[in-house]
Amino acid sequence: MEHELSPDTLAELRRARPYPAVSVLTPTHRRAPDNAQDPVRLRNIVAEAKRQLGDDPAVTRDRRLAVSRELDRALAEVDLTHAEDGLVLFAAPGEHQVWTVARSVPERVVLSDTFLTRNLVAAQASERPFWVLSVAADRVTLWSGGVDRVTEEHLDGFPMDRPPENFDPERQERIGDSPSTFQDEGTRQFLREADAAMAEVLRAHPRPLYVTGTQAALALMEESGTTLRDATAVPHGGLANGTPEAVWQAVAPALSDEARGAADEVARELEAARGRKDFAAGVDELWENARTGRVRLLAVEENYRVTVRDDGEHLVPAESGDLDAREDIVDEIVEQCLDTGADVRFVPDGALGDAHGIAGVLRY
Repeated sequence: MEHELSPDTLAELRRARPYPAVSVLTPTHRRAPDNAQDPVRLRNIVAEAKRQLGDDPAVTRDRRLAVSRELDRALAEVDLTHAEDGLVLFAAPGEHQVWTVARSVPERVVLSDTFLTRNLVAAQASERPFWVLSVAADRVTLWSGGVDRVTEEHLDGFPMDRPPENFDPERQERIGDSPSTFQDEGTRQFLREADAAMAEVLRAHPRPLYVTGTQAALALMEESGTTLRDATAVPHGGLANGTPEAVWQAVAPALSDEARGAADEVARELEAARGRKDFAAGVDELWENARTGRVRLLAVEENYRVTVRDDGEHLVPAESGDLDAREDIVDEIVEQCLDTGADVRFVPDGALGDAHGIAGVLRY
């Protein structure tokens, strides 16, 4: 299952395809007892996608069979033991993908000439992904972080292990040190290589970076390259060979501090915008401004969802399942704002007060 939505991947997903490109979305659950319903719901929604393929007169028999085969292949790849909050399946002739996302999605099937990406984009923005680099004298490990966990990443040569050196007792007696300490030139060269590899990762996948290690490791890493220049240092050793849980516990306080600081900064910007009369709130107002590219900063409460329909002039409240209901309008606004260069911030529930879940600062 896929997790990383890079700019190149997003562009490929948005590429026009011969009709039909099928997008299947369903909410999932991380824990029991709610996750017991996920296998049934998933099979049912895939069956619904096949039904819609069969009922669509624009879909030829050969194309229906080809897409149905890809849906079956996608279904076979789903591993619900690693489910997050939503699941997205894409299928078209000759291709399929399975995405798991850390944000709930509406249950729906969409047949179009492109895949539906807005829920992936909103989920990625809300997840606030980050990197953790754990440094030791003989090993450097890379971790990919999200909402509530980190996982070890095998990318661009990581994890990196320093090649073993021949033990030199005369050298140790002469300088009172072993070759594996942070005073050794071999260690310096090893960390320079790790720094260069991390720079490549950040160029391809820019995210906030946290670097863990002892004070000696962090000091030498800072001397050896550039990655610590814009990173957050976490003085905690032993994590280059640590567990995901141990790494998460080490960086969690720094993440919490930064999240609080970011929420306070958003609140100040919104308050200033009220005074300048370039403040907007509510899905109706923000959807209009998002479509015209006027939103500079969008703030969304983490679990804010609302179902609406378009009455021709405004977005008005609707019930889930209503004809023409738009259950993921918040994700649509997030995607539109990101596409027009806005800064999108997710803040804790209730942080926006009377803005009722979504607010923004306008460009003009």
